[in-house]
Amino acid sequence: MTRKLLMLLSLLVVVALVLGACGRGGADTTAEEPAAAAEEPAAEEPAAEEPAAEEPTAEPAAEEPAASEAVTETAEAEASEVTTETEEAAATEETTETAEAAGAVSDGSDTPAVPGGFYERALAGEFDGTVVTMMGPFVDADEAKFLDSVAAFEEATGIDIQYEGTKEFETIISTRVDGGDAPDIADFPQPGLLKNLVRDGKVIDVSTFLPEEYLQQQYLQSWIDMSVMEGPDGPIHAGIWTRFNSKSLVWYPKVAWEEAGYEIPTNWEEMQELMDLIVDDGDAPWCVGIESGAATGWPATDWMEEFMLRTTSLENYDAWVNGDLPFASPEVTRAAEQLASVWLEEGYVLGGTEGIVSTSFGDSPAPMFEEPPRCWMHKQGNFITSFFPPELEAGVDYGVFYFPGVDEEFGKPALVAGDIYAMFNERDEVKAAMEFFTRGESLKAWLEQGGTLATQLDVQLDWYGSALERELAALAAEATAVRFDASDLMPGEVGAGAFWTNMTSWVAGTIELEDALTAIDEAWPR
Repeated sequence: MTRKLLMLLSLLVVVALVLGACGRGGADTTAEEPAAAAEEPAAEEPAAEEPAAEEPTAEPAAEEPAASEAVTETAEAEASEVTTETEEAAATEETTETAEAAGAVSDGSDTPAVPGGFYERALAGEFDGTVVTMMGPFVDADEAKFLDSVAAFEEATGIDIQYEGTKEFETIISTRVDGGDAPDIADFPQPGLLKNLVRDGKVIDVSTFLPEEYLQQQYLQSWIDMSVMEGPDGPIHAGIWTRFNSKSLVWYPKVAWEEAGYEIPTNWEEMQELMDLIVDDGDAPWCVGIESGAATGWPATDWMEEFMLRTTSLENYDAWVNGDLPFASPEVTRAAEQLASVWLEEGYVLGGTEGIVSTSFGDSPAPMFEEPPRCWMHKQGNFITSFFPPELEAGVDYGVFYFPGVDEEFGKPALVAGDIYAMFNERDEVKAAMEFFTRGESLKAWLEQGGTLATQLDVQLDWYGSALERELAALAAEATAVRFDASDLMPGEVGAGAFWTNMTSWVAGTIELEDALTAIDEAWPR
């Protein structure tokens, strides 16, 4: 009995001890679990044994890569966006800086100005309220067109361009320059006269403020070359070219031409074939007349100049103009013989040589528009259309093409006449105006109204208001070189004297070619 009682008491003690221990274990576990978790992350292993209890923990663990990817993608997107925005801002800033460095202007033009140059400064208002005086041969309608063409410049800069036009320009300008009363800028339609003033040291060298690379941006190299003239201390850039007239043009009766099946020649071989075909058809290929009163013979000089450009180098052409290559030289003789192969060839010119010397230059293209035409081609500058019957429409009743080259070696040269602006007073606002005149927009209003062609490379064809002038400008744009009318650059006693008269006598048959060329050389002042 006693033994059973002792066993019962022992059992009760054990139970009491177990119950006490369980109570302490529960309290301790609750208090220490976070600490244990914090101190021993590895103690999370039991989660594998109790997935149900660890499920909330397991889900975030499973989502962790996705969350990381989302954060990464968001960060990358934001970084990319920031990078893009930064790059765009940098690109914009760089473009702006580049444009500023290149001379981007605020006049609406895409053409860079001289960086930091006088035109940019003018657009910034630096010369507001100043005056630039100009003088030239523009009168009446041409004067109005010129004033229209500079109006935007005046408004943008505040510079007042005061223009004086006169029909006596050639006489007056020399007197004013010699008397110390030169305009700031003068427009010379005859570069020969400008040469004399350059020689006397009266003209400002524009290359002192217009860099060569800028001029090459704006002009075909030939225009730049033709602005270089000899001053007392050596060659200078005597001015900038603005307007021009193209002379290397052949006009034809479009409707009859197409009905006859004739094709536009692109080289001299094709021209020769065309001339022979027209002769075989019973007509004369060419309409030519050189009669012009006291100036009779000047159209013959144009033809000679065309063949000089097509049969020898530009260097020889320039030497010829300056009197360093004689008329009697083999080079000039060859050009004259090329001319003879057209004018003196039986059946090639309407009326033959007698018709050439007796027909007025303005009347000579008229037979092209008879029905049927009695001659089919007329070579002359773009002014000749004013002599065509007024009811005729360009592109419908008549067409035009480039006078083809003879020797491929010399490319596609163009004979021109035009205006060169020279500067006499070296003030900043005058330099700004001169730079403006190197830009196509200086002629934009004039081109829209018609009556001229522009020398500048930045001119757009759609600026031309006349379809014909747009076509002429496109033809001129294909030229590989240009040269000014030689007779206009030679001394008057040659270019407007012996050259005219002796060419007329040779065509008329009263003297031989060799004698004609020698006589012209003898007229050259030495």
